Amino acid sequence: MNQADALVQLKRGCDEILLEAELVDRLKSGKPLRIKAGFDPTAPDLHLGHTVLINKLRQFQDLGHEVLFLIGDFTGMIGDPTGKSATRPPLTRDDVIENAKTYEQQIFKILDPEKTRVMFNSSWMNEMTPADLIQLAAKHTVARMLERDDFNKRYKGGQPIAIHEFLYPLIQGYDSVAMKADVELGGTDQKFNLLVGRELQKHYGQTPQVVMTMPLLEGTDGVNKMSKSLGNYIGIDEAPDEIFGKIMSISDELMWRYFELLSFRPVSEIDGFKQQIDAGANPRDIKFLLAEEIIARFHSDAEATKARENFIARFQKGAMPDEIEEKSIASQDGELPIANLLKQAGLVNSTSDAFRMIKQGAVKIDGEKVASRDIKIKAGTEHVYQVGKRRFARVSLT
Repeated sequence: MNQADALVQLKRGCDEILLEAELVDRLKSGKPLRIKAGFDPTAPDLHLGHTVLINKLRQFQDLGHEVLFLIGDFTGMIGDPTGKSATRPPLTRDDVIENAKTYEQQIFKILDPEKTRVMFNSSWMNEMTPADLIQLAAKHTVARMLERDDFNKRYKGGQPIAIHEFLYPLIQGYDSVAMKADVELGGTDQKFNLLVGRELQKHYGQTPQVVMTMPLLEGTDGVNKMSKSLGNYIGIDEAPDEIFGKIMSISDELMWRYFELLSFRPVSEIDGFKQQIDAGANPRDIKFLLAEEIIARFHSDAEATKARENFIARFQKGAMPDEIEEKSIASQDGELPIANLLKQAGLVNSTSDAFRMIKQGAVKIDGEKVASRDIKIKAGTEHVYQVGKRRFARVSLT
C-alpha cells in the first residue's frame, strides 16, 4: 500500500491527529513505528467500545508497524479521573492482575500476536523512587492540570481533587517516555493525557509522539458512552445470540456509527448500503450484516449465521403475534424517551408505570430487553415494542 492510501486508511474513523504532518513524515520514512495504546484493567472484559481503538492498532500492524499494548496495572490502582465528577475508588492489586489476564486473552482476537508487545507500566513505575516521582511532578504545573475540563469543573464547583489524581496524567505521559512511543492512540476524552505524554517526551529529549484520538462509541442506548457500569455495552466475549440481539436493538441511525467505527468493510460498500435503504431496503437487513460481521470476528462465521437464524426464529416467527398494531408517534427535538414512547403507544398507563416495567425487565425492543430507563429513541426509526407477554406495538417515530 502506498503512503497516500495508508494515510487514508489510518484517518478513517479518527477524530483528530496531532500533528498530521508529523505522522506523514514518519510514514514516509519507511521505518516501522512504535504504536502505543494503554488500557487500565478496571473491568474484567473488553467491549465493542474498546475495539474502536484496537481495530486502529490492527490497521497499523497490517501496515508493518509494531503495537505496544500497555496494560496499566500501576495506573489502574490510581483510577483514571477523566470525565469523573468525584475521586474514583482505587482497585486492589489482585483486582487489577485478574482483569489484566482477561485483557491479554481477548486482545488477540483482533491483534496479531507476532506484531504485538504487551507491556505493564508497573515494570518501570515500581522501579521509580520517591525522588524520581518528585522530579517527574516538577515537569508539570498545577495551572496546566486545572486547564483540564473535568479538573476545572470540580475545582470551581468545590468538589475535592485528590493529589494522586494529578499524578495520573503524569504517569500516563511518562509511559510514553519509557516506551519511546512514536504514536499514541486514545479516546477523545484522553486528549489531555496524550498531550502530556508529548510534552514529557520533549523534557526527556525524545521526539514527541504523534497523538491520534478516536471517537467514543455510544452504547446500545444511543446516548451514553458504551460502559459496563451503565449496562449499555456489548462484550466481545458474550455469546453470539447475545451480541446479535444487542446489535439489532440499536437504532437505525446509530447503526451507521457502528458501521463507521467497527466494520472492516470498505467505505464504498457502506455507502452502498445507505443507498439501498434510500431506495426502500429494510434497515433491519443491513443491520443483520453488521451483527454477523461482528460475531464472525469474535466467534466464527458459522456461529454468526446461526445467531442470525436464531434471532429470526425467536423474534420473527414465534415470539411475536402475527398481527401487531402499527402506530406513528411524533418525536421531541428528534428523539423521545422510552417511557414517553411506551405511554403514547398505549403500552403503559403512565411513565412511572413504564419505569416500573423496565426495572422488572418486562420491556423489550425488537425482542431485546431494555436495560435502562434513560434510553431515548431517535426519530426516523421503526421498532416493535413489547411490555409484558401480551402488549405489542410497531411504532414509527417521526
